[in-house]
Amino acid sequence: MSITTENRFEEALVHSLINGGYSLGDASSYNTELGMFKQEVIDFLKASQPNRWEKISTIHGADTENRVIQRLYKELDLRGNLDVIRNGFVDYGVRFQMAFFPPVSGLNPDAVILYNKNSLKVYRQVYYSDKVKNSVDVVVSLNGLPVATLEVKNQFTGQDVSNAIKQYNTSRDNRDLLFTFKKRSLVHFAVDQDEIFMTTKLDGNKTFWLPFNKGYNGGKGNPINPNGYRTAYLWENILQKDSWMEILQRFIHLQIEEVEVNGRIYRKEKLIFPRYHQLDAIRKVSIDVFKNGIGKNYLIQHSAGSGKSNSIAWLAYRLSSLHNQTDERIFDSVIVVTDRNVLDQQLQNTIYQFEHKAGVVRKIDKDSSQLASALGYGTNIIITTLQKFPFVVDKVGELPDRKYAVIIDEAHSSQGGEASKKMKEILAIKSLEKAEEEEENIDDYTGDDFIREQVERSATSRGQQPNISFFAFTATPKYKTLRVFGDKDIDEKPKPFHLYSMRQAIEEGFILDVLQNYTTYELYFKLTKAIEEDPQINKKKAAKAIGKYVSLHPYNLSQKTEIIIEHFRDIVSKKIGGKAKAMLACGSRLHAKRYFKEFENYIKEKGYDKELKILVAFSGKVIDDDAPDGVSEPQLTGYGEKELPDVFGKDDYKILIVADKYQTGFDQPLLHTMYIDKKLSGVKAVQTLSRLNRIYPGKEDTFVLDFVNDRQTILDSFQPYYEVTTVEDETEINHLYDLKARLDQFQVYWEADIEDFAQVYFNPATNFKDQKRLYAYTDSAVDRYRALTEDKQEEFKKGLRSWTNLYAFLSQIMPFIDTEFEKFYAYSRLLQTRLPKRDLSESLQFDDEIALEYYRLQKIKEGAIELVKGEIGKLSGTAEAGLKRLKEEEALLSEIISILNDRFGTEFEEADKLFFDQIEAELMEDTTLQTQAKVNKLDTFKFAFNDKFIDKLIGRMDQNQEIFEKILEDKVFGDLVKELMMKKIYKKLNEL
Repeated sequence: MSITTENRFEEALVHSLINGGYSLGDASSYNTELGMFKQEVIDFLKASQPNRWEKISTIHGADTENRVIQRLYKELDLRGNLDVIRNGFVDYGVRFQMAFFPPVSGLNPDAVILYNKNSLKVYRQVYYSDKVKNSVDVVVSLNGLPVATLEVKNQFTGQDVSNAIKQYNTSRDNRDLLFTFKKRSLVHFAVDQDEIFMTTKLDGNKTFWLPFNKGYNGGKGNPINPNGYRTAYLWENILQKDSWMEILQRFIHLQIEEVEVNGRIYRKEKLIFPRYHQLDAIRKVSIDVFKNGIGKNYLIQHSAGSGKSNSIAWLAYRLSSLHNQTDERIFDSVIVVTDRNVLDQQLQNTIYQFEHKAGVVRKIDKDSSQLASALGYGTNIIITTLQKFPFVVDKVGELPDRKYAVIIDEAHSSQGGEASKKMKEILAIKSLEKAEEEEENIDDYTGDDFIREQVERSATSRGQQPNISFFAFTATPKYKTLRVFGDKDIDEKPKPFHLYSMRQAIEEGFILDVLQNYTTYELYFKLTKAIEEDPQINKKKAAKAIGKYVSLHPYNLSQKTEIIIEHFRDIVSKKIGGKAKAMLACGSRLHAKRYFKEFENYIKEKGYDKELKILVAFSGKVIDDDAPDGVSEPQLTGYGEKELPDVFGKDDYKILIVADKYQTGFDQPLLHTMYIDKKLSGVKAVQTLSRLNRIYPGKEDTFVLDFVNDRQTILDSFQPYYEVTTVEDETEINHLYDLKARLDQFQVYWEADIEDFAQVYFNPATNFKDQKRLYAYTDSAVDRYRALTEDKQEEFKKGLRSWTNLYAFLSQIMPFIDTEFEKFYAYSRLLQTRLPKRDLSESLQFDDEIALEYYRLQKIKEGAIELVKGEIGKLSGTAEAGLKRLKEEEALLSEIISILNDRFGTEFEEADKLFFDQIEAELMEDTTLQTQAKVNKLDTFKFAFNDKFIDKLIGRMDQNQEIFEKILEDKVFGDLVKELMMKKIYKKLNEL
């Protein structure tokens, strides 16, 4: 047999498993009707539980084997394989175990003996059906029950992992017991020498495959293995006996959700198998804790959307049962700090599946005595809120003989409402009642910031506590987070203990790249001007749109409202099958309130109210001219704050206006577009824009329209958390025409084919019978493509991909429609799927998403961030947003002009001081500021001042357009002006 065949690869895999605790099974012994290796099951039960077998034999007599197997079959059908493996089954009062898991400590030698009675077998070429004579390459069984299947492909034979996936999708029937969801095999692996993918549910072409790869150079794939195959870790590590038994015992779980559809509740089940980065993180943390003991801090930097909820549940359970070398529990209790009710329930359900007993997890939701009781009695896992965290630390400090693991979930911190009041209570060290009396605006102090500050303050003030280990999960660590929780490298610089980067998550198709389609308002304006000057575009069609946009002022709320609403209706509303939603992020609560009113008025005026409903979210009450006593979010929307996320999830509501709420930790996969009308930088920019990154069936892209920020600032904000670091500066619409003309010269497609294709593709009456016509209209193009030289093929394919990517982006912002382009776009997208594929990166796509070449981030050099190699993007300790804190502490208002001219090289004259004097006079007369200045410190007063300052500035923008634009367009300049004036106003108001 040739050394390059698939059989050789299969043999190497099987041989490794046999050396790692498996035995080779007889594939012909698989019973297709029972979905198990019947004799293996019987032999295991007899050998491991002889007394119970003898007892059941006295009941069933000569038919014992068949009766027991039939009982097992019914239990597998009813409860699923995972539950039966973990908890066994009962037949006529006799309980049989179907697996024995390793004990958490070595104090029970009988448990070790039983564990060694497990029979793990590997089978090659198992025929799984009597209907079709097909076999699956490899089957792994535990005590006769199949638990995993593998399709193995060898690239030397011209096939790769994509062929394995296709084989599962097209020729593995989930009605066959081996492939039926949860009833037999728990996971299916598609494997070649370079990559691994997995799924827990086969569903034809709808099967959702996840990568099970380590990651390579900060992105997808696997590192080179000097000792063999890149994917050898699957059979040399993951599937080895002790590892595999731990996964079956402590990781795989059934996630159950109740979904309401048309008033009826449906049960939705999902079998969760850990992804590689999750499994790797939990195991490495556990090993390190076992080796180094208590008192160390751990930072787990996992990208948004990477499954942190499950990772936290697995880590909590693992730490709660971890024993040291003398068989003592390392931690008396594991404390999970979170503000997500869903995580509380998820932890309860997940750990109940592992332990099959209640009381392992306890939620602290009452008072400190409840907390003291849980800590004192050593409850395994305690869940508490971020507001109670300081009290938890205090109680832990009072029990020095007890040892604790504290897991910090900072990804989904609550914001606003009652949570904001509790934040104020703790930050000000006052009573809750006192905090409720003080209506401060702390919107900028988001939940993420709060929990970081609380954890960091507690940890740093007490120093390294010998009886507490902290485990912090985050996608975007700040400077202080790294300093407090980071691991020190050889240069004594902090880095995450474990990393799953944003880039890897994007490349693996687990989240979307939110910077793929990003435009600023200035670019939007420039594109419309380009249209006006473009002779190739029908000016009659474009005239109305051009007149509408060219004269708009970017800071006028009503004009922006028109842009946003019309853009949403024209473009966004058609995305994700008509389900797409958008968010508008405002600079202040007052802006949010006024935008809401503008949106309502515009929608009503245009008659859009039946198709478009909006919501607004901000904390507390906003005082405005039409609401002198203040107006709250529930008063405007009619919904309570806790209701709003669920309400926004309904089909009716399309746009959510926010002011520092729902910009972190808000998970709505239908969110497609974000409109930005606030300054963003640093971690806040990443967190805000990452609201768009969740994947959803039919969601192929995202879009951002930014009225305020320049792309360089956004790029600099993402750089520390994302290895790809460049964005093409701008794109001309004419490039579409130029590139199309170049593609025409290849003569691969004919205009007649495109026209015929469009007549079928865009016809609402088209049905499945017409699909063959689409193939016919693209067949000739594929043949002409094949006739090109290899270099020409590559050039054409790259150009076609570039054109479709560019059009997909520009079509979202062009205020005109080119029907010929729309036809060509539809045709070329399908043509691309039919062109012969040359490499794995093109053949393996989880959806139809194609990376955008002109607007995506590009990696500018290897190691600019090097997260995988342990080098963290450099975050400033003085200003984590990337701007240094201004040093001028005091300045008279009369000195502003000279300070600005010296600092920024401007040429404002003393006469320009009148502009500032008028604004100062109006601010001094503002009753809200007068009250805020009396009851607040300067750091808190600034929130109220910022809103009022911008308000007054806009009101006088016509008097001094130059200063107005400089303040709003140049952040450093604007910040200095605001700081100087704020200190002056605050001082004068307190002197009254």
